Amino acid sequence: MSAALKLALGSLLVGIVVLGLKALAWWITGSVALLSDALESTVNLTTAFAALIAIRVAQRPADANHPFGHHKAEFFSAVLEGVMIIIAALFILREAYAGFLSPRALDAPIEGLLVNGAATALNAAWAMVLLRQGRRLKSPALVADGRHLWTDVLTSVGVAAGVLLAFVTGWWLFDPIMAALVAVHILWSGSRVIKDSLSGLMDEAVPETTLARIRDVISEQADGAVEAHDLRTRHAGAVTFVEFHLVVPGDMTVFDAHEICDRIEAAIGKAVPDSRVTIHVEPEHKQKHTGIVVLD
Repeated sequence: MSAALKLALGSLLVGIVVLGLKALAWWITGSVALLSDALESTVNLTTAFAALIAIRVAQRPADANHPFGHHKAEFFSAVLEGVMIIIAALFILREAYAGFLSPRALDAPIEGLLVNGAATALNAAWAMVLLRQGRRLKSPALVADGRHLWTDVLTSVGVAAGVLLAFVTGWWLFDPIMAALVAVHILWSGSRVIKDSLSGLMDEAVPETTLARIRDVISEQADGAVEAHDLRTRHAGAVTFVEFHLVVPGDMTVFDAHEICDRIEAAIGKAVPDSRVTIHVEPEHKQKHTGIVVLD
């Protein structure tokens, strides 16, 4: 089992424990804010399961129907996660509205906050693991899951503050008000996850820093060629696709041109792990500029 799959499975197990703790905190207190926190955790379970399926699909090798692989499956999972976050926020707003209309005193708020705090601490630790390992493995699904869990942590902290404030002041409207504020924050988080995932589905180019690194590698390793141009990049899950045209002297042999291409591909592979490089070799009359430069 790959590291990404192990992390996705771990998210499922953590999600079950956290949901149980938050549901217990709501049952102890009857707090609408704590209920909203528990509702978001049901989304964590759903999206963790979706991430697990997406990662398994993304790791399938290329086949006749998917010659470029299945890497984009992770972006679909991340989009689903964003949608689920938004749906959870709408449910929370509904519960907050009901609590605002009929505010009530909370039962055993301190005990409930302690239980919810344990769930929050577990979520925070796992969110950091997912964010760090997801970026290392270049897994959009794991990064999206980590962001979602971190949003859940912030939600829980805000909820705890609201419940504690309501308990201290005796103004029980703080409970539904805090739930509403949390829902607005979650809506923003969900929209951000969707935006980032759609960028990947739309074949967005790699970040400018990565693009500059690729240009430098081509310029350094293209000794013997005339020019490189029409550089194009895109990313799909953990894989970065790079393609460009390489102009070589008209009297260069196929063997020598192939040697240059191999050298460039190997160097890009070291600079940008999990890259797939396609080079189109062209004769001198296709030259667009003098010297080894990389033109988009």
